[in-house]
Amino acid sequence: MTGGGAVRRRSLGTAAGLAALLAAALLGGCASDAPKPTPLEAVEAKIAGRQVWSLKTAGFAAGQAVAVTGKRLVIASSDGSIRFVEAESGRVIGEAQAGGRLATGVGSDGRFHAVVTRDGDLVVLEEGALRWKQHLGTAVVTAPLVAGERVFVLGVDRSVQAWDVLDGKLLWNFTRAGDALTLSQAGVLAAYKDTLLVGQGNRLTALDPLKGLVRWEVPVATPRGTNEVERLADLIGPASRVGAVFCLRAFQNGVGCVDADRATTVWSINGGGGQPVAADDDYVFSADGVDRITARRRSNGETVWASDRFQHRRLSGPVSAGTTVAFGDFEGYVHFLARDTGTTLLRLPTDGSAVVGTPVKAGTTLVVTTRDGGVFAFRPE
Repeated sequence: MTGGGAVRRRSLGTAAGLAALLAAALLGGCASDAPKPTPLEAVEAKIAGRQVWSLKTAGFAAGQAVAVTGKRLVIASSDGSIRFVEAESGRVIGEAQAGGRLATGVGSDGRFHAVVTRDGDLVVLEEGALRWKQHLGTAVVTAPLVAGERVFVLGVDRSVQAWDVLDGKLLWNFTRAGDALTLSQAGVLAAYKDTLLVGQGNRLTALDPLKGLVRWEVPVATPRGTNEVERLADLIGPASRVGAVFCLRAFQNGVGCVDADRATTVWSINGGGGQPVAADDDYVFSADGVDRITARRRSNGETVWASDRFQHRRLSGPVSAGTTVAFGDFEGYVHFLARDTGTTLLRLPTDGSAVVGTPVKAGTTLVVTTRDGGVFAFRPE
């Protein structure tokens, strides 16, 4: 499947039917004759940059393993251990335990930290201590969102739950009839002003965070294809926000931006891909299903530049950082490209294993996680 996402059937079907769908979805992605990654070109560094610190963990669950809260990072390992780290120095200033292996990354507002275990428990910590734990009753791969003294959880079945962060009381549960298949990959769950934004298939939906009622929803892409798998167009998280505009990837179907103030789609363009996008004041950066990188104008989606130099290198989601945009790849390299032209400015290694999740920024520090459990901090200059 494009981007490596897995599908999950919401209602029971025949094993043979599901197997056929999955075989179609995975065709080419796991075959022995899959395209070979493009060899890396020699790069002469055109900007200064270096690794400033690193940590070793037990590995990471689905989605974003690192939450940024001011000058501090909250890092959740798949074994349930959570570390609080100074972003600039890498100094570990605290630790906690979730009490079980994790199914998600971590959400944090700086005081409360939320994860979901593989047993389906929502665990909320206040600094290093357990505040409460509740069983969810639904599969979750998206990191919870902690905002407004609530914890919001997005299920793989696209249900949304709101919990009181102080006492663990369930406040509301939003569900709706949907497609037979959903994507078992981290989705969109974000806050904007007094509104909760969630991915519901190919739509960005705005919910009242107090009552769980729909305020508006707009499509990011139009599902295309002849079967359930090809039409699967769930929004992939994290969304990239610039002011009121949220730019997103609809799985294997397109890229678009939504104005949350006006509740309108600014623009939408068809195209494959399975990783989130990055946006800044001027551009939206994305890699498609063969890892062809494109930069588009954020205002209208017009292509500014495109690069074929990293095809089939299984790129991570990108991050825009200053004058550069950075992608990780399957060999653990982090590639820094000029945001205006796509020229490779710098390449830095990690531990040789694939970069997972999307790199995050904390001030001038760029933090990258790898499949083997490495956390690497870089500072391009």
